[in-house]
Parts: sequence; structure tokens; C-alpha cells
Amino acid sequence: MRASSLWLFVALPLALGALAPSSAATAPPSSVQATMDAMNRANAAVVGIQVTAIEDARSAEGLGLNRTGSGVVIATDGLVLTIGYLILEAEQIEIVTQDNKVLPAMAVAYDIATGFGLVKPLLPLRGVAPVKLGSVRDLTPGEPLMAATGASGGGINDDDGGVSMTRLVSTRPFSGSWEYHLDTALFTSPPISSGRGNHSGAPLFNQKGELVGIGSLLVLDAAGDNRRMPGNMFVPVDLLKPILQELRQSGSSRQSHRPWLGLTSSDRSGRVQILRIAADSPAEDAGLQPGVVVLAVDGSEVSTLEAFYKKLWAHAAPNEPIRLTVLQDSEVKTIVLKPQDRMLMLKKPSGI
Repeated sequence: MRASSLWLFVALPLALGALAPSSAATAPPSSVQATMDAMNRANAAVVGIQVTAIEDARSAEGLGLNRTGSGVVIATDGLVLTIGYLILEAEQIEIVTQDNKVLPAMAVAYDIATGFGLVKPLLPLRGVAPVKLGSVRDLTPGEPLMAATGASGGGINDDDGGVSMTRLVSTRPFSGSWEYHLDTALFTSPPISSGRGNHSGAPLFNQKGELVGIGSLLVLDAAGDNRRMPGNMFVPVDLLKPILQELRQSGSSRQSHRPWLGLTSSDRSGRVQILRIAADSPAEDAGLQPGVVVLAVDGSEVSTLEAFYKKLWAHAAPNEPIRLTVLQDSEVKTIVLKPQDRMLMLKKPSGI
């Protein structure tokens, strides 16, 4: 029996009693057993993912060439859902089963808009039942949840994965500094501890054993109220349901083909400020510099990353010119940029 499965059978009732409201702590044995069984079945669908990116990948600077994380089987044909940045510009992808078998895999989809990635083993993934998809709508703050990490191989220094009990602390919008936004994201605390704390692609399950999110980030403000609370951000699986078939067919969603400038920005104190400029990007071509404050997009004022991004993405074509009004060296300027379709710039994993 895998160590994480043993942990589930022995420790889950104690975890539920510690994390859940008093009504759950006094749940009858049959209810606790049903929860244990559901989570154990869910955990059985978790796999490890190992990726080697192509040598000249644009993403290698931030993500490295060798990446490890987790995924979860979501379909009877072995389709695995993970976080997209793991497979970004991948040359080789491998799935690691819970008995440490390593199977070659191919990328099926990488979706910029949601952040999801899909991979599929090239050999049959036998004996693994897919998980059911849940919904963020059914979750309540304080609810106990289970995050799981997959095995990372069979070497002496490798980790066999495991589970971490956590709880939902907030659901709220999330704006990433790298031109990324979710209208709803899941935030949990404490952070994932299994798999050496590797949150990348880790599935998040409710007490029915349903998949509700995929691990994306380690955060320090999980509660979102300017109070320090280490935890994790998960991309809700609700975003996958309406685009799953599209991802299978085309490798990305229509929403992923949108204007990209190549900026890393922040929105502190009601100001959108540029922090970094990506090499060979539209922002670099336009002469933008770190420290510049973005005041408006196409004449519309912006004071948050969410407003900034949504104004950019409102353009019908990814390469349609965009006017930025900026404050640079105490001078207000208007700069015209020609964005690019980020999906077309990336070196695609073999298979997409």
C-alpha cells in the first residue's frame, strides 16, 4: 500500500475533526468511512509528471529546463489534467505511476487563459479510474480539502508523493503579474507539505473525492485580507468543463489567443507599474522600461491589473495596435504597441 493511502486510512478522521466544523467532527463512523473511501479513490488517480523543455525554450529562464509536478487522470483514455506551465515548450514528458512506473506521454493542450495543461500517456495507464469533476460552487470557507502529489520516480532521492490536508480559506479573483487573470481562484491553507511541497499541478479534492482545483502557486496571503497566511492558489476545475472538448481538439481555447505585451507588472496603491520587460517582446520593441506607470489603455484609465488586462484582451485581434498612456520620468506619454499572440510565439510541445 502506498504511504499516502495508509495515511488516509489512519489519519483522515483525525484531520477531519481538527479542520471541519463541529458537525463534521461528530459525524457518524459510516460518514467518516465514506469520506475516507472517496478520498482514497481520488488519490489513486494522482500521477507524477516529469518534463524536459527544449534547450532554447523561452520559458526556461523562469521555469528551468527540467520540471516535476503532479497531475490527475480525468478520463477513461488516460487523459491527465495538470498545470500548464509544467509542459510549456516541452521536449519530453513522462508520467510516473504510483508504483513508480515511468510512461512516455504527449502534450494534448496548453491553455494560457486558464493555465491548464493536458497530457496523455503513450502506453496504457492500466488500473487507474478517472476522478469526477466537482465545482467551486459547492465549497464553503473552512471546508477541509485534500491536496495530493504524485510520485517523482524510483531513484534513491525521489519522492513517492502523498497527501496534505488543508482547508478552503477564500475564493476570489486573482491577477498574476505575468498578464494572467482568473475571475475566481481557490485559496487554501496550510500549504501543501507532501511531495516536498511541490504544488505544481497538484489536484485538490473535496470530501466526496471530486476534483475541484489544480495547484498553481504558493502564496503568502491566502486569506486575501492583507494578513500573512501561507497557502496555495488552485485553478478551479469549473473553468475546464466548458472548454475540455475544445482543448482536446485544438490544443488551446479561443480565449488563449489574445494580445500579449511581454510585461511583468504590479498594481500597488492604485497604480499599475511595470516591473520587468520580456526579451524580444512587443513591450521591448516599443521601448517600455521597468518603473513606468500605466495610466490608461486606449484612453480608458486603469488602476488594477485586472482592469489593465481586460482592456488589452478586449481587442478583437491579438495583433491589433494598442495605445498605452504611461507616466515615464515624470512625463505623460502615449505609446503605440503591436501585441503578439503568445500562443504563436511559444515552441509547442510535441503532439499539440
